[in-house]
Amino acid sequence: MVSVHRPTRGYRVFQGVNGVILTLVVVVTLYPFVNIVARSFSGERQIRAGEVTLWPKGFNLTTYEIVFQDSMFWRNYGNTVLYTVVSTVVAMVLTTCYAYVLSKKHLRGRGLLVGIAVFTMFFTGGLIPNYVLISSLGMKNTIWALALPNAISVFNLLVMKAFFESLPTDLEEAAQIDGLSTYGILLRIVLPLSKAVVATMILFYSVAFWNSWFAAFLYMDSTELMPATVYLRNLISGATGGGNAGAATEQLSQVGANIQSVTIVLTALPILCVYPFVQRYFVSGVMLGAVKG
Repeated sequence: MVSVHRPTRGYRVFQGVNGVILTLVVVVTLYPFVNIVARSFSGERQIRAGEVTLWPKGFNLTTYEIVFQDSMFWRNYGNTVLYTVVSTVVAMVLTTCYAYVLSKKHLRGRGLLVGIAVFTMFFTGGLIPNYVLISSLGMKNTIWALALPNAISVFNLLVMKAFFESLPTDLEEAAQIDGLSTYGILLRIVLPLSKAVVATMILFYSVAFWNSWFAAFLYMDSTELMPATVYLRNLISGATGGGNAGAATEQLSQVGANIQSVTIVLTALPILCVYPFVQRYFVSGVMLGAVKG
């Protein structure tokens, strides 16, 4: 007969307490976002009176209508998609190649290359030197002003480096015997085994580039080149400052009451739609390397 192992009383208590704690964490995490969504659909009077909690009150779509009816918003939203995709591709190519190089312990000057990368985590050139550099290179009003200066995140670089170091060296040695070049090994052996960490890095980079607005605000002169984050930032500034003289007073009051909530919803919604498709890779990427054989 096969004996069935029953959990001890202490383990059941642990499961119960753990379940309660995790439930509280979920509630605390979700409440602010649900409240933001409810405020984005609520009326001005209810928002200012603090009556909105988890459900919209005085249902109102004025701010959404103003944003969606503006053709400039859709142009800027398209810019955001383009900037995010291109910048993420550039960042992944550079980060992957750099991390793969740093993972080779026999590489001469490896310590210096790691030190250069880590140095940039704590010291930067400053805002004005960076602006002068971008301008002198002729990258103002181009996508490269957004993609190249932030192409390599040192944190992501070190994570990928640690993962590449954990891969068995026997696989690469066998591939070399079969005649594969360095790039062939990276593309045909290493990357197929690194889907989880690559998906995780793509998620990190895409979220960072999607939410970024200051670089575009600094390096883009034309409103037609701005991403949606800058458009919404300007809308917040105009609504809270009352600078939109062309709009009706009631519309301005409504926009000023829930523009921040609408902004958060519009910027977070695409990421929330994409996240479920990469979640399983994200969890695997976080756990990789935690258990050593």
